[in-house]
Amino acid sequence: MALYFMSCDLRKQQDYQPLYDELKKIQAVKIMESTYCFNMLNTSCAGLMDHFKEFIDSEDGVMIYAVANWTSRFMKKTPNDLARLKH
Repeated sequence: MALYFMSCDLRKQQDYQPLYDELKKIQAVKIMESTYCFNMLNTSCAGLMDHFKEFIDSEDGVMIYAVANWTSRFMKKTPNDLARLKH
């Protein structure tokens, strides 16, 4: 299982509720204002980007990255808040 982070720069004033619903569905944890983390099996950063394109505007900025090690300070939540999931 890989730990992924997704940072978003949502530039449009549109309804992003479908994106937030999808993040909730995969049990992502909001760790900073526009950064989420989640566990996922059998995918890649490119595969996740393709998946999330359906929920964002073509001008929105999104970066998805997988990490093996991390550290944090003064965050709303951390990857430690993720439940152990099977995707």
